[in-house]
Amino acid sequence: MANYVLVHGAWGGGQSYEKTAADLLQAGHTVLVSSQTGIGIRQPELHGGITLSDHVNDVEQQIEEVGFERFILVGHSYGGMVITQLAARLGERIDAICYIDAFLPQHDQSLWDITGEHEHNWYIDSQKQSPGLVAPIGGIDFEEIPGHIGRHPLLTLLEAVQLSGEEEKIPRRTYIFATNFPETPFIPFAERTKADPAWDYHEADATHMVMDDQPEQTLEILLELAQ
Repeated sequence: MANYVLVHGAWGGGQSYEKTAADLLQAGHTVLVSSQTGIGIRQPELHGGITLSDHVNDVEQQIEEVGFERFILVGHSYGGMVITQLAARLGERIDAICYIDAFLPQHDQSLWDITGEHEHNWYIDSQKQSPGLVAPIGGIDFEEIPGHIGRHPLLTLLEAVQLSGEEEKIPRRTYIFATNFPETPFIPFAERTKADPAWDYHEADATHMVMDDQPEQTLEILLELAQ
């Protein structure tokens, strides 16, 4: 049986993996759904000084606390930034890495670097009345739901990933691209991984919330990584 580490995206929390985690547990695997400072269940810790490194440190610490020596690492959306940096630290211990409709930065790239004008305007404009804290993208009438969805620290979107070569030790890499997300920023990463024989590439007839829209496909792909 395998150990899975599931890293959620921005603004929300681990509830996005509720069904996926339950399905993996039902299949006999061990699952860690990460929690990251200031978002999801950790909203009370939110402040404008939280960085990408803080979120990477959160996940790394949780992996050590549960005692996973080896594991499969999964990231959704912004979680792709977190798992990329974590892979640069712990690559030798990772059996497979999976990006679910997620950002896939290269060395010295921040999330800001790999998004466009639409996202940049939103990140800056939506934090004018809450400096350093960005509202959910597109959430014009945003209302915080405690423990579920809230603002996201801007600095996590500005700090660049630093690769080390350790990430190259991961034997399997998978990318899942959602095809029913009209304003998707993930096309460049889908194209890159689809063209690279080192990657397993999948498409899901889903909105950005692939795990909710295509739970069976998500489970099938993740289970295959444990074989």
